[in-house]
Amino acid sequence: MAVQPKKKKSTSTSKTTIKKKPITKKKVPKRRKRKSNKKGNGKRNILLFLSLLMMLMFVGVGFYLGKNSDEIASAIERGEIEGDYTTKQLLDDLLKVKKAKEGKHVVEQKKHLKKPAKESLKTHVTKVKKSAKKIKPPVKKRVNKVTKSSRNIVLPTYNKRPKLAIIIDDVSKQSQMNAIMQTGLKITPSIFPPSELSMTSNHLADRLKHYMIHLPMESGSKQFNSQYKTLLTRFSRKQIEERVKELRRFFPNAHFINNHTGSVFTNDYNAMFRLYTALRKEGFIFMDSRTIGSSKVKRIASKFGDPYVSRDIFIDNIHTVPYIHKQLRKAVNVAKKKGYAIAIGHTHHITMQALSSANDILKDVELIYIDELYKER
Repeated sequence: MAVQPKKKKSTSTSKTTIKKKPITKKKVPKRRKRKSNKKGNGKRNILLFLSLLMMLMFVGVGFYLGKNSDEIASAIERGEIEGDYTTKQLLDDLLKVKKAKEGKHVVEQKKHLKKPAKESLKTHVTKVKKSAKKIKPPVKKRVNKVTKSSRNIVLPTYNKRPKLAIIIDDVSKQSQMNAIMQTGLKITPSIFPPSELSMTSNHLADRLKHYMIHLPMESGSKQFNSQYKTLLTRFSRKQIEERVKELRRFFPNAHFINNHTGSVFTNDYNAMFRLYTALRKEGFIFMDSRTIGSSKVKRIASKFGDPYVSRDIFIDNIHTVPYIHKQLRKAVNVAKKKGYAIAIGHTHHITMQALSSANDILKDVELIYIDELYKER
């Protein structure tokens, strides 16, 4: 009986201890769990963010590599990129491919930009041409007509008389012009531009319908080359063009120009080409006096598709009437053979006398002015 009460005490004490322990266990663990949960959530969020960022990076790199895989593969096949290389080399090579691609795009863009510029230039030129057709200044219109009408030589037909054009060079004074008029023949005076012989010689042409210009050009004679404003072979294109424009101002209605002396100039292809080009621009026709057998004028005229206009006979190399009549007969024979001929004389008193007494010689030809050999189409 004494043993049983001890068991009860032990049970009572155990019960009291059991009640105290849960209280302490419940309070302490609950506080520790809350703190650890907060730390764990923060770490998880950081890891999730980093993993998501890494995934995005891998996706971006994969997309970039997939997009440029064809260029890289073709570059490897061409030997521009090696097969085994590091990531850095890969990125460097990708950058090269990208730059090359952008370079091609820039070139194509430049080409695309150039085309409209050319097209706009063409349209601008056509607009300028159309406006030029609508508005034609009187002077330019006249010069254009001279240029067109002066390129077709009129050869006489067999049922008409042969034609002879006689030109008298070195005209600079009114007295010389009067002597030509007194012959009563159709003679074309070739007038010097203003010079020391006469600074107003251009006014001799004011009342004339048919005349031409006698242009001093370089020869083998220093005396002739010292003549006022003689054209020299060393002159530039600009100098020659300025001289030709000056001639057009002096003689606004002139069609033909022939050379005074000029054996050196007409034999120089480059110098003569510059002059011939400038003359054509101003509506002039160059008639070669043929002061040298190796003249380049024929070759240049052929290059432009123009007929070669040149003298056939000098009539007064010897100053006697019988000699001049003999040369006139030669000119008539040339005209009979080819349909027309061009003869050149000078302002000598004996030449005027011989021409005045040459009616019997000239009866088989029709005398014409030099510009009557050419007609408008």
